[in-house]
Amino acid sequence: MIEDGVFSFTVDEALLSIEFGKFQTFVLCYAGMGWISEAMEMMLLSFVGPAVQLEWELSSQQESLITSVVFAGMLLGAYSWGIVSDIYGRRMGFLFTALITSGAGFLSSFAPNYLSLIFLRFMVGIGLGGGPVLASWFLEFIPSPHRGKWMVIFSAFWTIGTIFEASLAWAIMPRYGWRWLLASSSLPSFLLLLFYAVTPESPRYLCMRGRITDAMQILEQMARANHKVLPAGILISESQLELDEKSDHSEAAQLVGNGRIKSSDEDMNMKTSCVRTLRRLLSLKLIRSTLLLWMVFFGNAFSYYGIVLLTSELSNGKRACTVKSSQPSHSNDDSLYKDVFVTSFAEVPGLIISAAIVDRIGRKLSMSSMLFISCVFLIPLVFPQTQETTTALLFCARISISASFTIIYIYAPEIYPTSVRASGIGIASSVGRIGGITCPLVAVGLVHGCHQSAAVLLFELVIFLSGIAVCLFPLETSGRDLTDSV
Repeated sequence: MIEDGVFSFTVDEALLSIEFGKFQTFVLCYAGMGWISEAMEMMLLSFVGPAVQLEWELSSQQESLITSVVFAGMLLGAYSWGIVSDIYGRRMGFLFTALITSGAGFLSSFAPNYLSLIFLRFMVGIGLGGGPVLASWFLEFIPSPHRGKWMVIFSAFWTIGTIFEASLAWAIMPRYGWRWLLASSSLPSFLLLLFYAVTPESPRYLCMRGRITDAMQILEQMARANHKVLPAGILISESQLELDEKSDHSEAAQLVGNGRIKSSDEDMNMKTSCVRTLRRLLSLKLIRSTLLLWMVFFGNAFSYYGIVLLTSELSNGKRACTVKSSQPSHSNDDSLYKDVFVTSFAEVPGLIISAAIVDRIGRKLSMSSMLFISCVFLIPLVFPQTQETTTALLFCARISISASFTIIYIYAPEIYPTSVRASGIGIASSVGRIGGITCPLVAVGLVHGCHQSAAVLLFELVIFLSGIAVCLFPLETSGRDLTDSV
């Protein structure tokens, strides 16, 4: 484009010229390692809780708390790190998440008692809450026509993490115990720290903050690494374009352009920043998207973790309802790890389906169809089925709900502007963590009380309402350029 007689280009136009290449591959691998770390830390809860309960003779409530505190920490972390990364940069956001996750994860393997383990796992949860920051960071390096495909590939790292953790538990737990599993599972977070020095800041974020020179340097590095050429002219930000349209190039406008007014934003304390961010997310332009996104994140998390838990709960449901036992029976034999390992592969078809439809039919139709299909697979479970049928139906339901979960993590960063993108995803992810916390307390509790039909109907209702919420989203973001300001 031509701006005041001078050729200029935006970050989106630069990314289209640079295309996806070697530079983005490094960004993908780094962000993917963070996703693997989060998946592993979440998956190990299936193994550590029962093992610790046996060793320390804990009650069922104490065992459940080991899982709940991680979700509680993630709720706090997802909210906090999103705001930090929108104010101080994406790199600053995922630096602290890697430090906390790796440190607390490794130290938890040395926990001398129950209370110290609870505290350290809560800290791990706070660190894991920064996962959406890495998703936003990676997204901002991707050309718009290919975002859907590459975000699905990014989501595949979660599946790799779950399968790898199940394999690790199968190899370590029977021989060495839960402490060695906790220590081993913290290694991916240490790798994030090892390569942190060579990670670039998001050029879109830098441009939005008025740091045009820094953004240009990174775009030039990307072009050299990918053997491409940037468009002719100077780099301008979308916010500058909007400013030029609304101003007459007065002195006040020049002050904004030079960043003097912006610097006051950077000096705001966290409390003021939190209030301002929430006001933006709940502004007239974004409130509909924000509230619907919260509802869909809650529904996806509640359903995803519920289906994962019900896979084991319903397979033993008949025995649990016919045999009363005051002592929990957790087994350390290979069958436990084998079952978890096999069921983890249900997410592979979900990823394939996501990749096939997310760009072809759009984000909204992809998500809603997967949610409604999941409802169809769960309906027969309202009535008792054979163990084989139950496992098959839950396997198919997990395929559908994991596909929906993958797509919502593509859609959420696209619906928000750069100025509040990480915060918006972080807060939405926090609402999802509430779904993860309440799921075992409500739905799995119903199964333990021999109310399988009520539990399944609850899942049906949550998933159906989530599908309706997706249909009400105001925007279809497939193929659209990312925006920088509200």
